[in-house]
Amino acid sequence: MRAWILRQPAQVAGPASQPLVLAELAAPSPGPGEVRLRVLACGICHTDLHTVEGELPLPRLPIVPGHQVIGRVDALGPGVEGVRLGDRLGAFWLHQACGVCPACRRGEENLCPDAQFTGLDHDGGYAEAMVVPAAYTVPIPDRFDSVSAAPLLCAGVIGYRALRLADFAPGRRLALFGFGASAHIVLQVAVRQQAQVYVFSRGESHRRLALALGAAWAGRPEDAAPEPVDSAIIFTPAGESVLQALASVRPGGTVAINAVHMSDIPSLPYALIYGERTLRSVANLTAEDAREFMALAAALNVRTEVIRYPFTAANQALQDLKAGHIDGAAVLEVAQDGWPGGGGDR
Repeated sequence: MRAWILRQPAQVAGPASQPLVLAELAAPSPGPGEVRLRVLACGICHTDLHTVEGELPLPRLPIVPGHQVIGRVDALGPGVEGVRLGDRLGAFWLHQACGVCPACRRGEENLCPDAQFTGLDHDGGYAEAMVVPAAYTVPIPDRFDSVSAAPLLCAGVIGYRALRLADFAPGRRLALFGFGASAHIVLQVAVRQQAQVYVFSRGESHRRLALALGAAWAGRPEDAAPEPVDSAIIFTPAGESVLQALASVRPGGTVAINAVHMSDIPSLPYALIYGERTLRSVANLTAEDAREFMALAAALNVRTEVIRYPFTAANQALQDLKAGHIDGAAVLEVAQDGWPGGGGDR
């Protein structure tokens, strides 16, 4: 099978940068409790950039990145139940948790100290096939074609978790700082629940997309919100955005940081957090988050704005993502599929 591998971390910097190498690898065989997916599509995530550029500790090299994976089951490992050959499943960032530690017993497997992650600890979806524990997959509703569904598996699921941790409630005011793949999905979920959403982004095209998707207002990060908000979510890895977000929320409001990697937060004046404001981080996701969100996304008819890249253009997709040229989400089209909702992934 063909797969994109990262042999050593490298900066993604312009057309000359080719950190990923296309290689021929043996197709993996599923072990106990695992399934093999014939990959159809894989979303491109900012976490992939952090992996490729070495901003995240890399447990192993070489590694195949990619953790927003849609595929068809083409092999079953021993002991797998409830999954059939041909099922269309999604794999996400959390590859597996230990299941026995205090965090897992509390239902917080996202905080498991022995958690392993797709595209970081285990080869991911920048490949024609991958293996994943069946318990850490989610069925893909027929409403979504595979390319459109791919960003829902990380950008969507982690955004859904961030909404909850930001104490979001329908009908309230919400601020989003940064407007990429996750924020453009979160915006739709909030708007469909009668929220008033303010978007802060440096990119003019990102602000236009936010307004087109239903934002009540869109401005630059340094602008002041039209009025204080109840909740704010930070999607940008810039530490100074924490101060801007805290300044935007009312007393008693909550700021959630949805970033796996962030630059240092500047000195924080106490006045910004005084008034019982809450500041918290969002770490990873759970399998239950994925199941809940995929059902919600189908019920709310969430629509992903995607830029499609052929499988051979993985490096180009990463370059465009880093340069801020992606409005919505980038997705690698790995293979064609007879999708039941429309006769094929086009």
